[in-house]
This record gives sequence, structure tokens and C-alpha cells, in this order.
Amino acid sequence: MSSAPRFVPYIAASTQIPEFTWRAVIVGAVLGAIFGASSLYLVLKVGLTVSASIPVAVISLTLFRLLSRFGTPDASILENNIAQTAGSAGESIAFGVGVTMPAIMILGFELELTQVMLVAAIGALLGILMMIPLRRALIVREHGTLKYPEGTACAEVLKAGASHESRAAASDEAKDEEARGAKHGLSAGTIFTGFGIGLAYKAMMAAFKLWKDVPEKVFDAPFKGGSVGCEVSPELLGVGYIIGPRIAGVMCAGGVLSYLVLVPMIKLLGESIPGVVAPGAVPISQMSAGAIRSAYVLYIGAGAVAAAGLISLIRSLPLIIGSLQRGMASVSRSGGPVATVVRTEQDLSLKFVLVGFLVCMVWIIAAASFTAMIVVSIRKIVSYAHYIAS
Repeated sequence: MSSAPRFVPYIAASTQIPEFTWRAVIVGAVLGAIFGASSLYLVLKVGLTVSASIPVAVISLTLFRLLSRFGTPDASILENNIAQTAGSAGESIAFGVGVTMPAIMILGFELELTQVMLVAAIGALLGILMMIPLRRALIVREHGTLKYPEGTACAEVLKAGASHESRAAASDEAKDEEARGAKHGLSAGTIFTGFGIGLAYKAMMAAFKLWKDVPEKVFDAPFKGGSVGCEVSPELLGVGYIIGPRIAGVMCAGGVLSYLVLVPMIKLLGESIPGVVAPGAVPISQMSAGAIRSAYVLYIGAGAVAAAGLISLIRSLPLIIGSLQRGMASVSRSGGPVATVVRTEQDLSLKFVLVGFLVCMVWIIAAASFTAMIVVSIRKIVSYAHYIAS
């Protein structure tokens, strides 16, 4: 088991303040649709996207604060959390659609609006259902071990912009933590000042091109193919601050291994090979350092990521199995007397999860069969019409 610090929620489990409200859901859904559309466009255009959690958190804080100026009560930190969760979920679904639909096209399937909507809906439901029994194991029990840099940054934004009522309702541990942060100069002003400086820096670098975003030095012989570069961006600086020096050092070591060891080694050994070495498109002797990275080193990195994922999954198996066992135990005890469950421990029943999973599986099979039948019928009709016309 992990020796990470015990998880303590910002709002104590025994404290009841507004959380799952209509205005939080509506604001989150609207922001999710907006950021989902922009993220889908971005992922289809350049193959990657940016997370919407922190922008949605900032915008929802601003919207609720503006509405409070017109007489409505200011939103609690839990309402803001619901809004940012719903908003970031829209971006996550859009990214999932954006990276799976091109693969479906490559496999030769037709893309239809109903099919895309079906994939998005079922994929989102399956993701939610599968995460329910793992929440306590991967988030609560591993608090402090698994960093979740995006979630950590988003939580800090929400706490920095929390209303006076939410601060008053915060747990004693959260108040002590805020006091320590204030002692070290940490406050909402510090966070939003950093946000403004990062935005200005990014605009001057990316929009106005005042300086190069990735300065790089490529070496010649005898270290041909080696290079040193640095992507100077505020978002990466923020992520490095959150994940800490150890994990950041491991990631930096991977970059050093790639650019100062693997690329020069491939260049040195491959220059004597006259032909093309798959998966490259040209001989290695004609490749630049960036081309070698794209053709060969990226696949090594992908393999390392896959291996790390498998290792992490194997190490997490005891936690996952324990979560499933506790969930099954709660199902077997469901016929007994109803016990009072604190707010932070209220999960959907595992019965609901299993039934929902089976419904999604049946839905997928039925939809696939129905879609295949419709496609075959349309092709037969088109073929028959072409035959009559000829």
C-alpha cells in the first residue's frame, strides 16, 4: 500500500452546501459544447488538443461571479466543480471522437452522423461506468502518489476563486493549508497574475512571433544528428511545477536519451545502409535529426509509454481488484439495513454499473448489426439502380 498522505476534501464530508444544481449543470453543458467543438476542430486539424478543465473552471467562476452581481447567490466551490467537470467532459468526448473516427475511416467504414453520435454516447457512458468502481482506489487511496497535474491545477484554481461562503464551510485541514499558502504568498491574486503573465507570454511568442518557441542547436560531426532544444512554454512550466522535480527529471532524461543518444546512434549506424529502413521513407543518410525522430524515435517512445502503462496497470491490479471486491460486497449487503453514507462516499451502486455496462454492450451489438444491414441494403439498391440505368 502507498504511504501517501491521507486524502482530506476541501469541504468536509459532513458539511452540506449546494453542489449538484441546475445552474451548475447548464453552465457546464454549454461550456462543454463550446470547448468540445473547438477541441474537435483542433484535433482533426493538427492531431492534438488542449485540456479544457482549467479554462472552464476560470470561465465558470467568472460567470457565477457576474451573476451574483445581479442578485443571484454566488456559486459554491462544489457547484463550480460540477460545472468544470461537465465542461471538461465535453472536451474529453470530443477528443475521443476525433481520434477514433479517422481510424474508422481508414478501416473502410462509412461515417454517418448517427454512427458518430452513437460512438460518442456509448464511449462516454462506458468511460463513466468503468470509472465509478475505480474512483476510490485510484483517486482517494492514491492521493499524493498519482499526481494528476491537470486536476491538481484545476483544484487550486477553484480554491483560489472560492466564495466567502465556501471558504467558511471549508474543513479545518483546508483552512490550515490556505493559511500556510497565504504565509508563503499564495493567493487567488498570485494564481490569476501567473495566468495573465503566461497568457501574455504565450501570445507574444505564438501569435506575434517575437521569439522562437523551440530554440534548438543541431550538432555536426563528430556528434552528427545530436541536438539540444527547449520548448519554452508557460503551460509546460506549470506542469513541471505541479509534478515536481523527480517526475520532471525522468521526463527530461527521456528527452536527453532521445536527442543525444538514440538519434545520433541511428544516424551513425544508418548512414552506411544504402536503402530505406522501414518505417522511414528515405535513406537515413538523407534524414535530418527531426526526420529521424519522427520516423524511428517516436515509435520507441510510444513503446515505452505502452510498457509503462502495462506496468502501471499490473501494479494497480491489487487496488482494482480490491475496489471490485468492495463493490461486490456492497451489492451483497444491499438487502440489509440502510446505513448513512457521507457525501464524499456516495457512489452509484455496482448493480447500476453492471446493468449499464450490459446495456451498452447490447446497444453496440444491435447498432453495429443494424448499421451493417442498412449499408448492405443501400449498396444493393445503388447497384440495382446502376444495373437498370446501364
